[in-house]
Amino acid sequence: MLPIFANDLVWIGATGFLILIALILFFLVISSLSLWFQGFIAGCRIPLFALVGMKMRGTNASQVVQAYIRSQKAGLEMGYDKLETHYLARGNLVRVINALIAADKAGLVLDWEQATAIDLAGRDVLEAIKTSINPKVIDCPDPRSGKYEIIGVAKDGIQVKARARVTVRSCIERLIGGAQEETIVARVGEGIVTTIGSCNNHKEILKNPSQIAKVVMDAGLDSGTAFQILSIDIADVDIGENIGARLQASQAEADRRVAQAKAEERRALAVATEQEQKALIVANRALVVLAEAEVPLALARAFREGKFNLPTKTPSPSA
Repeated sequence: MLPIFANDLVWIGATGFLILIALILFFLVISSLSLWFQGFIAGCRIPLFALVGMKMRGTNASQVVQAYIRSQKAGLEMGYDKLETHYLARGNLVRVINALIAADKAGLVLDWEQATAIDLAGRDVLEAIKTSINPKVIDCPDPRSGKYEIIGVAKDGIQVKARARVTVRSCIERLIGGAQEETIVARVGEGIVTTIGSCNNHKEILKNPSQIAKVVMDAGLDSGTAFQILSIDIADVDIGENIGARLQASQAEADRRVAQAKAEERRALAVATEQEQKALIVANRALVVLAEAEVPLALARAFREGKFNLPTKTPSPSA
């Protein structure tokens, strides 16, 4: 065998490395040919080496190509590099493109930067566009929270239960930083409770439930939210408990217990006073007994000392 020198080893290693690189590039090119041909047939030409570069960067080139074709067919002018950038930023490229197409067809103003910003902010931009075109209805309260009625108490103490349906439309310009459905539900619920509480009689609400919707609607509850409230409709009104009567009964029971406690206090004081008087009587009786015991002794002492004289018997006049 011929000896292998160091230079030969270096040459062999370099050749093997180049062959490996060439094979990798070959397989990348082969795997990208179908995507390139797909874009070519659709009239949306993307350079082959641009597709190879996407695969090397870990981009889902198929998704980028599909989004690029849809955008070009819809008349949206944007480069495939922007699509790849949004994909690498972990955005939902498919929903962003669909939202841009839907907004363009509906005549809504939505550009690429705004759509990608909304998507990267965690909002569903496609759902927002659909809600802008077709307003959605929000139940108040939300049945998913386990509550089905908003409960308020009128000034006469009667509990009133109401359920509302709020029709809203998304505002594209307020999607970033705007509050979501939970805020709308909370504000509408608060407005309904406040309106019920301001009524003098529960019959006013039963007679005209629309006054609740009117008061709440005029309060501007959609301020700072991502929605515009189009209407508030009272779906159901029902009467609950008589809270005023229950509170009065509870107060009367509390007053009774207070009076009973005070009476028990007075009774205990009277019993204690009676016992004190009885003890005083017993003490006075003991003093009387002691005083009576001194009388015989005093009489005996008087006899001994000759200080006790019996009265003489005077003759009667008849004698």
